Amino acid sequence: MNRKHIEVLLVEDNPYDAKLTIRALKKAGLEKHLYTVKDGEQALDFVFSEGKYASRRHEKPLRLILLDLKLPKINGLEVLEKIKSDDRSKSIPVVVLTSSDHDKDILKSYSFGANSYIVKPVELDDFIYTVEKIGLYFLELNRTLH
Repeated sequence: MNRKHIEVLLVEDNPYDAKLTIRALKKAGLEKHLYTVKDGEQALDFVFSEGKYASRRHEKPLRLILLDLKLPKINGLEVLEKIKSDDRSKSIPVVVLTSSDHDKDILKSYSFGANSYIVKPVELDDFIYTVEKIGLYFLELNRTLH
């Protein structure tokens, strides 16, 4: 995999969790084309090149979305449902990375097409390890058509 063509979207409203996620991806060497948005509306605009992201070009395919569920404006489940129900984006791997361990959130996430559901570890080292492994799996080992 040529890492310079990787594009990852991090959808996270908590600045601390965003910072830790970015740190973990940097540690794994996977932060080259990492974009961060803070709410569900921005996430959908980014994915579909609308609003302030209307000029976003697609020569760097979006390879992974790390999606929190508890988001302002449009919640993560709605974002996931829209991404996975649209032919333009349904093949993009979406990893739900959230603090919610509720069965209903897990069930809905998978029913809407999540590729994985990970509860954010509380311990710093565990969090970094987990995000690093997610990145390595989805960006190095997992095969897509992009």
